[in-house]
Amino acid sequence: MESPIILQTNRLKLYYGAFEALKGIDMQIPEKQITAFIGPSGCGKTTILRMIGGFEQPTGGEILLHGKDISKLPPAKRPINTVFQKYALFPYLNIYDNIAFGLKMKKVPKEVIREKVKKVLEVVDLEGFEKRKISTLSGGQQQRVAIARAIVNEPEILLLDEPLGALDYKMRKEMQFELKEMHKELGITFIFVTHDQEEALALSDKVVVMADGKIQ
Repeated sequence: MESPIILQTNRLKLYYGAFEALKGIDMQIPEKQITAFIGPSGCGKTTILRMIGGFEQPTGGEILLHGKDISKLPPAKRPINTVFQKYALFPYLNIYDNIAFGLKMKKVPKEVIREKVKKVLEVVDLEGFEKRKISTLSGGQQQRVAIARAIVNEPEILLLDEPLGALDYKMRKEMQFELKEMHKELGITFIFVTHDQEEALALSDKVVVMADGKIQ
């Protein structure tokens, strides 16, 4: 049975001045699957991710979530969270406060935050690490904290920008397996960007190949 479509783009375009960065992208993302965008640097894959997340405004076309156009919605109003390539963790906060940050901003009650953080720490295999400083963590552990911080908000879609790019080969292989396991446990839609063909094939249910601002 085919998965229903959670996200769709119609004729999605982006111009930087006269330069056409995205050339009318039509695509459909199946719900609860892992979709990978792959292609050389500058092909537009990260730009699409940023548009889905709300960090970049399209020049034309639309982005539909469950059939509703979200292309003008700010990031905070979308049920979508992003894990950036550089992780963007707060070095002065411990693991608990890094993960809880978004929930505190939303004024979620303390005991609810505690429960949610506890649950995601189990998902990313970091129970008992709550008080640790970010600077004491390995790259793989920082990656997991970044994922925990994104999934604690219970998004419908998780966006991952070159999520394993900063890790060495052995750690990348381990994290590929762990991302697959997390995806199974969470049952949400993952969309990730990579230029590593092997990684795209190992992780995803669907691979979108891009070049020159177009889907191939």
